[in-house]
Amino acid sequence: MADRGVDLSALPKEVRDQLAELDLELSEGDITQKGYEKKRTKLLAPYIIHTPVEPPRQNDVQPPAPSSSSSHAPPPSSSSRYRERRSRRTHRSGGTRDDRYRSDIHTEAVQAALAKHKEEKMALPMPTKRRSTYVQSPIETRTPPDSSSASEDEMSVRRQSSVVAPPPLVNPNLQSPDSWINRTVQGSSTSSSASSTLSHGEAKPQPQSQPQPQPQYKPQYQPLYQPLYQPHYQPQHQPHERPHTAAVTDMLAHSRIAPSENSAPPPDVAAVAPPSRGPRVDLPSNTVVQGMSRGQSRSSMMETADGVPVSSRVSTKIQQLLNTLKRPKRPPLSEFFTDDAEEIVEVPQPDPNTPKPEGRQIIPVKGEPLGVVSNWPPALQAALARWGATQGKSPALTALDITGKPLYTLTYGKLWSRSVKLAYTLLNKLGNKNEQILKPGDRVALVYPNSDPGMFWVAFYGCLLAEVIPVPIEVPLSRKDAGISQVGFLLGSCGVGLALTSEICLKGLPKTPTGEIMQFKGWPRMKWVVTDSKYLTKPSKDWQPHIPTANTDPAYIEYKASKEGTVVGVAVSKVAMLTHCQALTQACNYCEGETLVNVLDFKKDMGLWHGVLTAVMNRIHTISVPYAVMKACPLSWVQRVHIHKARVALVKCRDLHWAMMAHRDQRDTSLASLRMLIVADGANPWSVSSCDAFLNVFQSHGLKPEVICPCATSPEAMTVAIRRPGVPGAPLPARAILSMGGLSHGVIRVNTEDKNSALTVQDVGHVMPGALMCIVKPDGPPQLCKTDEIGEIIVNSRAGGNMYYGLPGVTKNTFEVIPVNANGVPIGEIPFVRSGLLGFVGPGSLIFVVGKIEGLLMVSGRRHNADDLVATALAVEPVKTVYRGRIAVFSVTVFYDERVVIVAEQRPDASEEDSFQWMSRVLQAIDSIHQVGLYCLALVPANTLPKTPLGGIHISDTKQFFLDGNLHPCNILMCPHTCVTNLPKPRQKQPVGVGPASVMVGNLVAGKRIAQAAGRDLGMIEDQDLVRKHQYLTEALHWRAQTDPDHVLFVLLNAKGVAVSTATCVQLHKRAEKIAAALTEKGSINTGENVVLLYPPGIDLIAAFYGCLYAGCVPVNVRPPHPQNLAATLPTVRMIIDVSKAACILTTQHLMRTLRSKEAAASVNIKTWPTIIDTDDLPRRRPPQIYKPPTAEMIAYLDFSVSTTGMLTGVKISHAAVSALCRSIKLQCELYSSRQIAICLDPYCGLGFVLWCLASVYSGHQSILIPPFELESCLSLWLSTLSQYRIRDTFCSYSVMELCTKGLGTQTELLKARGVNLSCVRSCVVIAEERPRLALTHSFSKLFKDVGLSSRAVSTAFGSRVNLAVCLQGTTGPDPCTVYVDMKSLRHDRVRLVERGAPQSLPLMESGKILPGVRVIIVNPETRGPLGDSHLGEIWVNSPHSASGYYTIYGEESLQANHFNTKLSFGDPQTLWARTGYLGFVKRTELLDASGDRHDALFVVGSLDETLELRGLRYHPIDIETSVSRAHRSIAESAVFTWTNLLVVVAELCGSEQDALDLVPLITNVVLEEHHLIVGVVVIVDPGVIPINSRGEKQRMHLRDSFLADQLDPIYVAYNM
Repeated sequence: MADRGVDLSALPKEVRDQLAELDLELSEGDITQKGYEKKRTKLLAPYIIHTPVEPPRQNDVQPPAPSSSSSHAPPPSSSSRYRERRSRRTHRSGGTRDDRYRSDIHTEAVQAALAKHKEEKMALPMPTKRRSTYVQSPIETRTPPDSSSASEDEMSVRRQSSVVAPPPLVNPNLQSPDSWINRTVQGSSTSSSASSTLSHGEAKPQPQSQPQPQPQYKPQYQPLYQPLYQPHYQPQHQPHERPHTAAVTDMLAHSRIAPSENSAPPPDVAAVAPPSRGPRVDLPSNTVVQGMSRGQSRSSMMETADGVPVSSRVSTKIQQLLNTLKRPKRPPLSEFFTDDAEEIVEVPQPDPNTPKPEGRQIIPVKGEPLGVVSNWPPALQAALARWGATQGKSPALTALDITGKPLYTLTYGKLWSRSVKLAYTLLNKLGNKNEQILKPGDRVALVYPNSDPGMFWVAFYGCLLAEVIPVPIEVPLSRKDAGISQVGFLLGSCGVGLALTSEICLKGLPKTPTGEIMQFKGWPRMKWVVTDSKYLTKPSKDWQPHIPTANTDPAYIEYKASKEGTVVGVAVSKVAMLTHCQALTQACNYCEGETLVNVLDFKKDMGLWHGVLTAVMNRIHTISVPYAVMKACPLSWVQRVHIHKARVALVKCRDLHWAMMAHRDQRDTSLASLRMLIVADGANPWSVSSCDAFLNVFQSHGLKPEVICPCATSPEAMTVAIRRPGVPGAPLPARAILSMGGLSHGVIRVNTEDKNSALTVQDVGHVMPGALMCIVKPDGPPQLCKTDEIGEIIVNSRAGGNMYYGLPGVTKNTFEVIPVNANGVPIGEIPFVRSGLLGFVGPGSLIFVVGKIEGLLMVSGRRHNADDLVATALAVEPVKTVYRGRIAVFSVTVFYDERVVIVAEQRPDASEEDSFQWMSRVLQAIDSIHQVGLYCLALVPANTLPKTPLGGIHISDTKQFFLDGNLHPCNILMCPHTCVTNLPKPRQKQPVGVGPASVMVGNLVAGKRIAQAAGRDLGMIEDQDLVRKHQYLTEALHWRAQTDPDHVLFVLLNAKGVAVSTATCVQLHKRAEKIAAALTEKGSINTGENVVLLYPPGIDLIAAFYGCLYAGCVPVNVRPPHPQNLAATLPTVRMIIDVSKAACILTTQHLMRTLRSKEAAASVNIKTWPTIIDTDDLPRRRPPQIYKPPTAEMIAYLDFSVSTTGMLTGVKISHAAVSALCRSIKLQCELYSSRQIAICLDPYCGLGFVLWCLASVYSGHQSILIPPFELESCLSLWLSTLSQYRIRDTFCSYSVMELCTKGLGTQTELLKARGVNLSCVRSCVVIAEERPRLALTHSFSKLFKDVGLSSRAVSTAFGSRVNLAVCLQGTTGPDPCTVYVDMKSLRHDRVRLVERGAPQSLPLMESGKILPGVRVIIVNPETRGPLGDSHLGEIWVNSPHSASGYYTIYGEESLQANHFNTKLSFGDPQTLWARTGYLGFVKRTELLDASGDRHDALFVVGSLDETLELRGLRYHPIDIETSVSRAHRSIAESAVFTWTNLLVVVAELCGSEQDALDLVPLITNVVLEEHHLIVGVVVIVDPGVIPINSRGEKQRMHLRDSFLADQLDPIYVAYNM
């Protein structure tokens, strides 16, 4: 405290100036606090009076601030010191520093409320932000596992370094996981015992000799996916990690959320690196092979008691988040749960302790009668004419230049003559000789800057004299001005086509390149007229303006912006304008010739009514102080009062505040001449403190307490009330100290108990002369309030607005209100005008205003005032965080209630820590003072919020930016968990105690059928000889080679569409023989051994497959590794080879080189490959004989694939299943030798492999093979092939369809020109193992309709691991149908069909027709009983082509039996079913199938493993993801998963990184609105981060593992409170 003993006022002026400059630098962020103190101490050193040092008191811990100089100032409280520190910067502050809200009492209240919270400190997890995103935060050296900028983890490690020494590092850039686990634990604020637990020496530094554990965060030299199924892969350093793990586990054990009864504990997770999405990769996760015991795949990752890993910072933060969410919410949920048919919102029960109004009904309050003065003019123009003629020399207006010096004075004579000239020009000289452009009654826009009152006065009175209606508006500065299009709406609704402006202003307007004035957004076409004197024409001697007596025609239109941002025009009639001037003259006691200083905007409101209209009526001399002068010299208005001995001054609170700040520079100003200081925004409850403080400072300068006159106004009712100038010495009116709790319920209660939540309001005087006032309920019919109730003030007076011009509908509700009593009976005939002000009538008929309707936030039935919330937020140490006090508060409607949003501008120098600290304190302050939860707090960079013309924040535009995702915040905190209290009670699952009989009876009573369906019979139809003779595909191929040797079975195309190779029956047979011979000779393979096929898509693969069958081996088809991405793809290949225990690998020469390359050695052990045989050049040998299996139940091949949950599963397919499946497909698709089909699929697993390799050999049709990767170099390859070969049936994957839709969607004209015609395509089937992607198939059909694709052609297939093909749209049978189901019911596992377009409806497409020989039934996965067709259940299949079982190492038969040979618990207990693991339902449609029966359609909803159980309901990730992807144009892709009951949403951002934080509220909103779920964590990542497998399906479990292992490198992670 350098200035402890310095009297600042005694310092030399230059030192004071230097100090002021320093203060300014600090407040603007140009200097650090440290630098500031250093420089300041240096400046003050010569003047310090040394006093004995006393121990510092507790409240002295404030930043150094100049002590107050004037003797009568109050002792500096924290806020007044802070004010003084800001004082000298105010003149730079652009008027946006919101000092309306400054209140010392309130600041103290807020600090007290926060102190109360201090005891129970909230441990909010800070968001994680990528450093590159915002340059604002200082870049520190990056610690490997940490990606947040200066997160609390780092800070606490620095603070606690004395407690625990980190282990010495062997290699400086190879930090051991222990050291950063230490850090995570200490940094996590979840447990206060963290440091003590660890300081007992459990995390001892490791001696150098011990082997260092490998870092978990950067496995450069490890395979990305350690094959965890090998027990010896367990890291050796586990023993050293144990004690430490124990410490962490103990610490987190008591802070975890206890799993509820019906939620399973979260699965365990192992660290997995993120797969890069270039080529799509199949990556199995750590839960390697089905049928492996769980214990063997457990990685060395530490886990908490419930299996949640804590190795990463992410999990620590989530743990922290969970701990904060465990606190109970305030409103207890009432005990009921509504069924799906009911609306789902929780209705808050009324609180019995709510205060209720108890007074009697209010009686309308009358103002004093409006006196009649003999010389009052018949119209306002008449007054101007009179003064122009009789007092021509008398000054009317003095304008100031930018420095505050008088620029010119306009006399009444000049004002009159110029106005007449303008009126004459407007009426006679605008068009050509004979046409009159303007007629009396036309509306004209007045566009004049605030710095030029003279031109405006002339234009305004010129219009009145010409009897055209002026519409003053702000000067448009750019096309993008806030609310510019709304001003266009105003001009349109008023029918304005002409704008008057000054020459200087016209030059400054934005122009097009041709020099014309830009057409502003939403504006009508405008003609611009310059009104400078030199362009006006002097009227002829005999021309006189027509001045009729004031009537009810509109005189002028004043603009007004509503809460929603629409700008409307309030029309004021000539008689209302005159009456209002008379009423103001009477109330304010204006006398002829007085001087008035006006700081307000002269275009509207008080500035216009007092400073332009009433002034002229009373021949007052107005001194207009423009806004720009106030910015440069805040004292200018006080100096003008002093110099001109002004009697009246017209100001706002901010002007009082600024003057008070700057008053030290002026010693000799006197305000003794003032008889009235009108405070225009005195109706704002926060004006009290500004008025008091100003009086405090200026009383010594002659200011009398009774001259301060607050008033209340609104554009519609004009002046509602004004305090009359008081008699000297009379007691000042009393204040009302109200309870904020009472106010929120709309009742007046004097605050007694808690002074923190009190609101002090001053009166705004009495009702205007000649007016009548009531208070009515703000919502619903205008019912009169009781005396102790807050309501809207309504006024009846001749001096008020008449209508919203051009908007008769809206006018009625505002200008023609007839109040009713408690019984709903009107109290009279007189119409009142709504003022938009909320208030009450106090003792002595004084009017008190507590807020405005447009600032009203209705949250859960309680009212909060936006201004009050701003005041509270500002009182939370804003100097460190908020830029110039710029804070906007508004509410958005989300999930059936208003939610409060606060947006503030952040100072450029504010650190991440400070901002986050400020946000969490604002949460607490608002919670304890206003008892309302905040939904969202956002900080945006300084000067980025849309501004109003006078520099305030444009609230409605800010709200729109927030909702559109254009706000670009740099910090955001969402608190949906704390403020969304109307979610329904979680569903309690009923115990399964219902017996089979009652279920059957229940279904029968409800008239429901059991949900089952079947394909047609696979009878011994057609080609019976072939079937009987050839049970095996090998026999079929042999037979074809003999009977039809030259028939071409396969044609392989390259990217140019050229057939690079073909295979006839005999060629394929001979090539297979060669391979079989090589296997037996080179590989010395025994029958029944497994052989891995590693080939690119092509004919080699097919030949190798049949070669294996000829040799009696079991082929295992594996996708080859991607040469550009070996590190990610080779370990999967290795894993399948190891799991299948392959004896040999068949591959091409090129791939063989790859397998043995150096690059391969980096990710796998290449020395242990089984025998590799390259099949490119084989000797011409034949095997001794072609192997024939002894029974058809023998395994034909193994089918390996990675499921969406990251499970690598291999299934066994028998020879019988192969024949049955091929036969089924042949029947369904009518395939025979003369047919051609085109296949554009990956041939590695499932139905794709069957169609590529097996179907042609069985049915004899020709297959044209198009490898999907060729489409990358030639997008149109597939479509042009279909057209060129006139293909009727084609099969593709979703990834192919997506490529064509995105890449060719815009080029249909080009395709047409190339002659592509798809009218030949009869069926185009998408092969998939998921719910049909309706949006994609629809857009594909729509886009390629132009090239002849039939809308009926596209359909989908469905297969699963246990049965490769359940459905496939055939050539006959009805088209696939689409139904709309109610999503709410679906979450309850029920199916309710609704109409298209119904709210909460989900379109689902049938997954193709059920194949011949296949039976399907829908089963309850828990009870295993059959379900009715209105239920969602697991799809079970019975068919001859189901797989025989999982191929497992340890032969866990239980798993196999469970999935492949399951019986129903009742109904039909004999049949054996295979469980697909997918949820779906069966619906009987109106369509007929081939046999003439009604067709049963199967609808697949999603994989059972992927469903999310949240709030007792079942959600499908894809539905939430669809909503998320719709939320903002920058979301490219999204994925969701759960973690310990929290919903985590990962969204890929395709826009710029500054959009990242915009997505957080939008994602939270959309999931809450559409799915009634609260998102726990929002992660924003780069495009391509969400892993996708070869079938184009998202691998959500991999994503989850990568997220928890901190490997996503997210742009931003938001932890929603």
